[in-house]
Amino acid sequence: MKKTLLTGKLHQARITHAELNYEGSCAIDQDLLEQAGILEYEQIEIYNIENGARFSTYAIVGERGSKIISVNGAAARQACVGDRVIICTYAALDAEEIASHKPSLVYLDKDNNIVRTSKDVPIQVA
Repeated sequence: MKKTLLTGKLHQARITHAELNYEGSCAIDQDLLEQAGILEYEQIEIYNIENGARFSTYAIVGERGSKIISVNGAAARQACVGDRVIICTYAALDAEEIASHKPSLVYLDKDNNIVRTSKDVPIQVA
């Protein structure tokens, strides 16, 4: 049996562009893609912290070092420039893969600079 687990996350990324008339996708700075282990054309889930919207699209490479996070096409209706979002990828893993799996977590500041990276989500306390 396979289970779906988080593989990569860009936490609190800021939308820099919303291009309604561009082919649907989300352009992400190549440096950020690499740090989170997200591949070009990989399906991504985007969770908009500002309005609660949750939607799927695919990643395309944005200019390296640009800090771009551009929602394009229909996705541009789900997020505005300046919105904070969480961008995640998932994979179906079997029990053997799960035993050693750790996601690539990338935490960003308000300018999409990497603040820190991790392989573990902090334990939530009551």
